[in-house]
Amino acid sequence: MTYTVTVEPTGEQIEVEEGQTILQAALRQSVWIPFACGHGLCATCKVTVLDGDVEVGDASPFALMDSEREEGKVLACCATVESDVTIEADIDVDEDFEGYAVEDFHATVTKIVDLSPTIKGVHFSLDKNITFQAGQYINLQLPGCDGVRAFSIANAPSNNQEIELHIRQVPEGAATTYIHEQLKEGETLPMSGPYGQFFVRDSQPGDLIFIAGGSGLSSPQSMILDLLERGDQRQITLFQGARNQEELYNSEIFTDLAEKHDNLTYVPALNDAGDDETWKGFKGFVHEAAKAHFDGRFANHKAYLCGPPPMIDAAITALMQGRLFEKDIFMEKFLTAADGADEHRSALFKKI
Repeated sequence: MTYTVTVEPTGEQIEVEEGQTILQAALRQSVWIPFACGHGLCATCKVTVLDGDVEVGDASPFALMDSEREEGKVLACCATVESDVTIEADIDVDEDFEGYAVEDFHATVTKIVDLSPTIKGVHFSLDKNITFQAGQYINLQLPGCDGVRAFSIANAPSNNQEIELHIRQVPEGAATTYIHEQLKEGETLPMSGPYGQFFVRDSQPGDLIFIAGGSGLSSPQSMILDLLERGDQRQITLFQGARNQEELYNSEIFTDLAEKHDNLTYVPALNDAGDDETWKGFKGFVHEAAKAHFDGRFANHKAYLCGPPPMIDAAITALMQGRLFEKDIFMEKFLTAADGADEHRSALFKKI
């Protein structure tokens, strides 16, 4: 049985199969209802049912309160439909967003490399081409792990037959432990994507700042590679933060790119360099490197952030003190069931 869901205020219609959630159907038909966790935990995908019969599903009572259920609200990631339905969703139309449909893939591991003592680079070949915007992510299903795990894509969209991921081992994390200790070349895993609305806004003027920490380099790497391939003429500055030189991975790639492209500047920063006399670069946190490089003045730039939550918050504070505003700063938000209801949302922004 298939039902039609009309999404207001855009009037778009999607076909939802029996047992399929509203969100699953929407993403596979290029209708991007806002979401984050995809597991009924965070309430980002909350919509209002205007007409029709909907089964609420396994929405957390913290994400969807009883009073909201009585008002006809549901979480699109959990809700299934039992008739033709009309819903109202808070959809932001972004002219730079391509809205590529989510697809399912069989992804075969072709190479696993040690990028740092805690981060592996995992390369996959796909059973069909993937179309995505630089900065987006995929969901990966791993053996013995409940649900899926989200990882940002590190390669440029032009390389559409492969996926490169940078994966840090999380202590006691079942998925990342499997990847670091058991995953083998030749293994095939279910993958879906693309997801996310973290991408460069080409229509917005201003030079570009990228601030990355840890394995958060993956999205900026994809975005910068894409910008350079397309011949973008904006000035691009990448700040990459790490604890020490062992953890500062792919620095040779960006050093080489900066030598070849006049519009790219690369600034690595180590916050625990200590007495390392071989390190001649910036010593301190990555947001401090950005402040020093721009003398604390960031006006007329757009900033893209990817890394651990403390780094994100510190970077936002520095950027806003330097005359950037919420509309000028972009970051990725994705969660999996393993993350629980903690969204790691910046307290400094209403939307981020």
